[in-house]
Formats: sequence, structure tokens, C-alpha cells
Amino acid sequence: MATKGSQDFNDSENRLRIGYLASIVGLIINVILSITKLIIGVLISSISVIADGVNNLSDSASSIITLVGFKISNMPPDREHPHGHGRVEYISALMVSFMVILVGIQFIKSSYDRIINPKAVKFELIPFVILLISITAKIWLSRFNKDLGEKIDSSGLKATAADALGDVLTTSVVVLSLVIGKFTTLPIDGFVGMVVAILIIYSGYNLVKETISPLIGEAPPKELINSIYRDILSYDYVTGAHDLTIHSYGHGKTMATIDVEFPSNIDTVTIHDIIDFAEREIGKRYNLHLVIHMDPLYPESEERYELRQQIKQIIKENPNIKSMHDFQIFQVEGEKVVEFHLVLDGNALSKQDNIEDIKAELERNMEKRCKGIKCNLVMDVEY
Repeated sequence: MATKGSQDFNDSENRLRIGYLASIVGLIINVILSITKLIIGVLISSISVIADGVNNLSDSASSIITLVGFKISNMPPDREHPHGHGRVEYISALMVSFMVILVGIQFIKSSYDRIINPKAVKFELIPFVILLISITAKIWLSRFNKDLGEKIDSSGLKATAADALGDVLTTSVVVLSLVIGKFTTLPIDGFVGMVVAILIIYSGYNLVKETISPLIGEAPPKELINSIYRDILSYDYVTGAHDLTIHSYGHGKTMATIDVEFPSNIDTVTIHDIIDFAEREIGKRYNLHLVIHMDPLYPESEERYELRQQIKQIIKENPNIKSMHDFQIFQVEGEKVVEFHLVLDGNALSKQDNIEDIKAELERNMEKRCKGIKCNLVMDVEY
């Protein structure tokens, strides 16, 4: 809970206000910089300055997209989108990224034309100083968006911050070209425009990589996984936990499921109460919706113990297997069936490894060495 004098940055209304603030500030600054640079570029006949100005103009459009993205992502769930609209923020960040790349591609062509048909660039002190001021403005804007993006964990603002930092580099290169151009007749402006265009494309490419990952589905932080497991194991009667799965549908819209082991001799009402309390407490602690599935641990008979030890020995021979759980023995039409989950180390697997082939080979091996059983494996991959 937020204390007096502080802000709860997980609160949707606060996130929306901060998103609006960052977008409007970015829009105003980028419009001013864009108009200024376009005028300067035309006055001194510099394609690299014009390219930088159009890049700032695209940043203005990006601010509008980010603004709209924040508005839509804050909309409540509906029939078509029961988990809300939080991922729209990622989509808006992706649109910003592609706009950056398109601007860069456009100015590769313009810069190439300037190299083929060079034109003298006039060096004037006042435009030069204005460009230096614009670098300072972009440094401030990058820091502003980075700080706010980290506070509210916004991929859109973080992308905008990275883009602004890239603009600092591109404008710095433009300024350097104006200085060098004063001492040479070479078509430095066209070459620098090409460099600026490539830097813009590279910046956009990095933004695409950063924003597309959460859309595809990222692995949750190891610290979060370990913390949830640790907390689950602290509750009464819990003897183990596995198969934690976490899905994010945008900031503050995270769902998690986990299998938790209880002794089979504990009554279901007691287990239900423990699960109900754990779901609420852990969900509130980590700002997610948690669903716990109960796995009963069956009493250990001599037959069960010996068979489990045999299978453990076989598992040890495969270094890619991390653990085993949900071990069960039951009869199906007079046949003894052994079923359990194996956890594979995903980092140790190669692209050529086929999970179904590994499963079939393990089942054949276990059925051959543990006489009189039918083996059913469920393969889990953990990274």
C-alpha cells in the first residue's frame, strides 16, 4: 500500500496519468525540435539536419501512439478480451519501433542521392548552437522517460527513452559533420546523412527486439519464481511444489498457476482453506492472480518405494533430467501403469532434440529394465 506522500505506481490511474504526462511532454519537445531542425536544414542545405528533423517528427507521432496506447491498455476487460487490454502498450511500442526503422530507410535513399549530387552546406553559428541545445533537450527527455518508464514498468516509455538516446547520437554526428564540412569540399553531408540513417535503423531494430519479446511471451524473472516457491513451501502441510507457470497480459495483469503437494491423509476442507489463503496472500504480495492445483502424495508402500528407486537410478543416467514428480502407480485392465512427470533442462537441449523422441526412448528403457510395468511419462521443460 502506498504511504502518505508517496505514489502507488502499480495503480492503473497513476500509470495512466504518468503515461499521459510523458507522452505530452515528448510531443511538445519533439514538435519544437522537428520544426527547428527542418528550418535549419533547409536554410543551410543540409540533408543530414533535415533527416534528423524528420526523425524528430516521427518521434512526435510516436508520442501520440504511446499516448493512445496508454489509453487503450487501461481499458477494463470485456467479452472479447477477458484479460484486459494491457498488451496494447507493447503493440504501441512496436509501432513506434517500426516507424523509427521506416524513417531510417527513407533517409538512406535521400542521403545516397545527396552523395551522388552533392550540395554545399553553409556553416552558421546560430543554427549550430541550436543543434547543441537540441542535444541537451534530448538527453533530458531520454532521462525523463527512462525514470518514468522504470517507475511504472512501461515498455512504451522505456522504448521512447532508448529512442531519445539514439537521437542524441544522431544529432551529435550531424553537428560533427557541420564542423568537418567547414574544412573540406567532400560531400560529407551525404555520408553523414547515411550514417545517421543507419543509426536510426539500428535504434529501431533494438526497439523491436525489446518490445516484441513480451508479446511473444517472456520467461518470468528467476527471483520471482524462487520467491513464489519459497513462500508456497512455508504453508502448513505443503510438502512440495512444481509446474509454476506465469502469464503476463500487460502491467499489473499477471496470472500464475502452480501444483502443490499435500499428504493424501489430510482432509480436503483443511487443504482447501490453506490453498484459498495462499492464493490470496501470495497473489497480493506479487500483484498477480494465483491458482493452486492440489497434488496428493500417496502413502509409501514397499513396492512403490522400490520401483521409484529403480526409476530414479535410470533418471540419473541422463544429465538433462533435473527432477521427477507426481509419481503414481495404478492398474488399468490388469496392467500395472506407472505415470510421473520428468523435468528436462531446456538450456541443455539442442535444436535437434525432439521431446517426443526423448520421451519414447525413456519409456522403452524403463519398461525394459523395470519388468511388468507400462510407463507413461509427462515431459516438462524448464529453462
